[in-house]
Amino acid sequence: MNKLLKFSVGIDISKDKFDACVSVIDDQQKVTIRASRTFKNNFKSFKDFLTWVNRHCKQDLPVYHVMEATGVYYEKLAILLFNNQCLISVVLPGKSKYYLKSIGLKTKNDKIDAKGLSRMGAEQKLDQWEPFSKYAYSLRSLTRQNESLNNQKTVLINKLHSIDNSGYSNNKIIVKQLKQFVKLIDKQLSEISKEIEETINKDIVIKEKVDRICKVKGLGLLTVATIIAETNGFILFKNQRQLVSYSGYDAIENSSGKHIGKTKISKKGNAHIRRILHMPSFTVTKYEPHFKLLYERIYKRTKIKMKGYVAVQKKVLILIYTLWKNDLEYDPNYNKISGNDEPKLLFSLGFEKSEKKVALKKSKATLDKLPCKESPEVLFSL
Repeated sequence: MNKLLKFSVGIDISKDKFDACVSVIDDQQKVTIRASRTFKNNFKSFKDFLTWVNRHCKQDLPVYHVMEATGVYYEKLAILLFNNQCLISVVLPGKSKYYLKSIGLKTKNDKIDAKGLSRMGAEQKLDQWEPFSKYAYSLRSLTRQNESLNNQKTVLINKLHSIDNSGYSNNKIIVKQLKQFVKLIDKQLSEISKEIEETINKDIVIKEKVDRICKVKGLGLLTVATIIAETNGFILFKNQRQLVSYSGYDAIENSSGKHIGKTKISKKGNAHIRRILHMPSFTVTKYEPHFKLLYERIYKRTKIKMKGYVAVQKKVLILIYTLWKNDLEYDPNYNKISGNDEPKLLFSLGFEKSEKKVALKKSKATLDKLPCKESPEVLFSL
């Protein structure tokens, strides 16, 4: 008889209901479905769900729960499972979509998705999920409200601009109402900014970290607060590569044989982070020499300004991550160390390529030469 290894519960959740599927995998990598059922998405049904899972997972084996990050509908059940010390993984919809395609599933519905997630959890070793802290969740709500208000204000200003430049005279009441809306949004933005600052100041440790990071010319409280809120204080990130991928700054290439496609960032990540880093990248490039050198190098090679600024955004994000994780203070004057023999530890930018210098003829090896003379480690004192 084959030895059973672990149980996997796939959960496909929506606003009103969720479909669940329990499966088990053995030492021959065979996945067997034990049960399937549909539950309502409310706290009463959550208790029935836990009882149902326990009834079908009686053996003394680990039970993994797998669900998709579908908006906010998964959060209540995910937090409940986490508080009950359950093993839970939350995967991105894109990841599960390609997995289901890879196993040959052509039809798509909630029950099939639940079975696919159950099989995915049984076959793969997925990262464990942890909920946002109440502090980070509160801060994220404030920063996203600030972003939403700014979007609304931009729409209203564009309408006023269109009215002012139209060919015919317009109703004055429309202009009056639009201006009143703008005035109201400005008041709300002021209130939100004050609340964000007060939230940061509540925690002394976080305030000290933010103050150190804000010494970078061009980075303000709102920028740092947004990144902290969207990443939950970098708790689940083990390295820079994960953070870059999560933010959508990872470079992707589309080349095959003689076909050479474009190399660009994936943008398959947290858009709030990329949005908040857009404007600071211009200021940082202007006032910080290290970022200016990076921008100029990328622009000189590509002749595209935005690629240079995107590279700066990525570098700023990694700088914030490094300062935060190591409790370091940014020191712009610490630039005495330089040289091409310094390792590239802090900033692995996907847009850069190392220059190759051929060694002596007797040796077929090549010597890597960094494209910049300044070491990336000189941005802050260690």
